[in-house]
Amino acid sequence: MKIKQFKDEPLAHYSYALISNGEMALVDPSRNPMQYYKFAEENNAKIVAVFETHPHADFVSGHLQIQQETGAAIYISEKVGVDYPSTSFDEGDEVLIGTTSIKPIHTPGHSPDSLTFIAKDNGETVMFSGDTLFIGNVGRPDLREKAGNMKAKRIELAKKMYQTIKTKFNDLPDDTLIYPAHGAGSLCGKNMSDASSSTLGNERQGNWAFKEQTEEEFVKEILKDQPFIPSYFGFNVEINRKGALNVQKAKYSVPIQLNVDAIDKEGVTIVDTRDGDIYKKGHLANSINIMARSEGDKFETWLGAIIEPEEEFYLVVETVAQLDELLDRTAKIGYEKQMRAVLTLSEKVSKSSDIFKLDDFKANIDKYTIVDIRNQSEIAEGKIFDDAKAIPLNELRNRADELPEGKPFMVHCAGGYRSAAGSSILENKFKNSKVYDLSEAIKEFSPN
Repeated sequence: MKIKQFKDEPLAHYSYALISNGEMALVDPSRNPMQYYKFAEENNAKIVAVFETHPHADFVSGHLQIQQETGAAIYISEKVGVDYPSTSFDEGDEVLIGTTSIKPIHTPGHSPDSLTFIAKDNGETVMFSGDTLFIGNVGRPDLREKAGNMKAKRIELAKKMYQTIKTKFNDLPDDTLIYPAHGAGSLCGKNMSDASSSTLGNERQGNWAFKEQTEEEFVKEILKDQPFIPSYFGFNVEINRKGALNVQKAKYSVPIQLNVDAIDKEGVTIVDTRDGDIYKKGHLANSINIMARSEGDKFETWLGAIIEPEEEFYLVVETVAQLDELLDRTAKIGYEKQMRAVLTLSEKVSKSSDIFKLDDFKANIDKYTIVDIRNQSEIAEGKIFDDAKAIPLNELRNRADELPEGKPFMVHCAGGYRSAAGSSILENKFKNSKVYDLSEAIKEFSPN
């Protein structure tokens, strides 16, 4: 069998193609299937199957489109309760892709309906572990309390994960290759390794989840310091359970408006993806600066954390050359239907941000209300400014009323990316106050 790993950098998502004897299967595919189609063509292979480990929370899968365009069967646990044509695939079942045998193991813990797929061919064993077993950690158990056909409390799922790790992989050899659905940077778990794969033997030795411990100790550790849950996670679980629209049809149905200096519907939020320095020189009112300059910017995560599912918004791009990429990135989390239009801006747009003077801030820190928008886990490790008001970015729109007026606001995060969004949110809220973005200058104050 030949296996290709595909990485979606902003979401730290791994998907896979497996080819055997001219047949190709996909595991946990991204929404846009074109990269898989190209790979199939390059290898003269026919896509015959899509395997879904569970209904994902952090991205929209392209499984239904792939089925409609290739005729591939979708294999997923009956426990998911999907609304699209599929083949139930649970413990005891088996399917052959060419000469490769694929069997599912029910591995609850991240979700109650999670599967791990075991592929065997010619003496080689491979595990597609989804969001159950990561490299260096395991999937978080707190995402299915409010979403999915099967809801489960976090403590209940944490206990199930303990049993999964203790019992489900015991018959597999140490040289089993592990291919997870996520790597470091994903919000589907914590403290993951930068490695994109491992062996079961390495994880048995180095992954904390495999060490001898009581269920109580395991539950306490897995629930500790989990990342925040973006607003869009439950929304994506439901999209994946029902099956998403064809991504090309969906994203190209969004209207495009060029060189605008005003929008056609007042009061609708505008998501401006341009670089912060360009944004500050001129933008539309009611804009939030969620930068998407490169794959290194986690645009998808913060779009889905700041903008609510089904909330209307306009999307501003710097140039039409970015249209396809940013429509694709927005569609990854199923937000394309919420866009009223994609815009480029006229030079007449004149609303600008307050000009920040670093020297004045250094000399008069006490004359500013400092707003720390890092995540709770970051803040718990220590404040950068003792008197800062701490409100995580994903909560800032709803909690801005907690901030006192009377002083200029200075917004900071850990590295400068998030503070562009945070300062623009406060600009919209406090129209009569000065709002500044400390941006990358935070590095001059951070102890690290």
